[in-house]
Amino acid sequence: MTAGPLQGIRILDLSSVLMGPFTTQILGDLGADVIKVEMPGGDNSRFITKGRHEGMGGMTLNLHRNKRGIVLNLKHPEGKAALLRLVEDADVFFYNIRPQAMARLGLSYEDVSAVNPRIIYVGAYGYHKEGPYGPKGAYDDLIQGISGIAALNGRLLGEPRYVPAAMCDKISGLTALYSILAALLHRERTGEGQQVDVTMFETMVAFNMLEHIRDFVFEPPMGQVGYVRLLSPNRKPFASADGYVCILPYSNANWRDIFTFADLTHLAEDERYTTIRGRTENSDELYGHLAEAAARHTTDEWLEFCDANNIPCAPVVDLQDMFEDPHLKQTGFFQTAEHPTEGEYKVIGFPTRFSKSPMALHRHAPRAGEQSREILAEAGYSEAEIQAMLDAGAVSEPQVSEP
Repeated sequence: MTAGPLQGIRILDLSSVLMGPFTTQILGDLGADVIKVEMPGGDNSRFITKGRHEGMGGMTLNLHRNKRGIVLNLKHPEGKAALLRLVEDADVFFYNIRPQAMARLGLSYEDVSAVNPRIIYVGAYGYHKEGPYGPKGAYDDLIQGISGIAALNGRLLGEPRYVPAAMCDKISGLTALYSILAALLHRERTGEGQQVDVTMFETMVAFNMLEHIRDFVFEPPMGQVGYVRLLSPNRKPFASADGYVCILPYSNANWRDIFTFADLTHLAEDERYTTIRGRTENSDELYGHLAEAAARHTTDEWLEFCDANNIPCAPVVDLQDMFEDPHLKQTGFFQTAEHPTEGEYKVIGFPTRFSKSPMALHRHAPRAGEQSREILAEAGYSEAEIQAMLDAGAVSEPQVSEP
């Protein structure tokens, strides 16, 4: 058990699938009291992967760790009333459906802040509501397409392709995370709650443009959009004599050492490669030379040479092999834990370390509605009132089938 730096902060988490739950997973890891509010049937992310019990798939165990669960039917008057009672003592109200849908539920910022003016009301969804895309739904694949990621892959692969990771969901989730923390700091300084909107489209356009805007940033533009080095077809892991290796010489000294080791000394004085700008502008040709030379040494030989000469270098590792990675094993990144209903499972580690208030696993992922009674009791409901709400279908408790 650990307090964590966010001890005492209560989050009402109405989000689902991946983006929002990723945000609140980290908030829970940081010590916040995250109350996961689900509609009857549960969050779809519970059913994406198989598990030992229905609704407790493999992704769920880490994504919903450090949270308490309640199921409320927000279309039922008593279910909605219960949520608004929880708002009274909450610090953050977090959702990730379109704001128009929240308004139809009677849970707009105006509705929620009327109950608690200090609330940080955070919506994480597809597009800013003021624009023409505002009413559209959004998922990771769609945002990869419309934000330019798929087209960037297309420049290299001949056709647009998605990155094989839920990149937009997770980057937008991290954007929501820092936005929540900033709003909490503002409230700490001023006492003011506020509405915060985090949108996937604008988040990813900003993310992609940071390096790719390049010379197009000037008015009039001095060049086209696109970071040349990143768009080189030869920017990829190099085939070594026995596998693949990632080699990224950066400084002038790095490149001089590489040219010597790779028998490319004739390139050392080539004016195209003597400066970082020249290497960037001619990166495709330069990486082509390095690709040819890479095959003359094994991966271990490259790693040994690069490490000895302070040249950035790394092997290519499959996700399946991460659990045996010597660095991750020594630092204890992956641990195992015993879930009370799901048994032993792997705990994905905490990438940030705090010397005084460390992140920790202090609560296993709940079944849908596992703490419904507990949370309502904390809000002042009597046992009879809770039972009546359960009987009326305004609130639900977990139903776990046998494996």
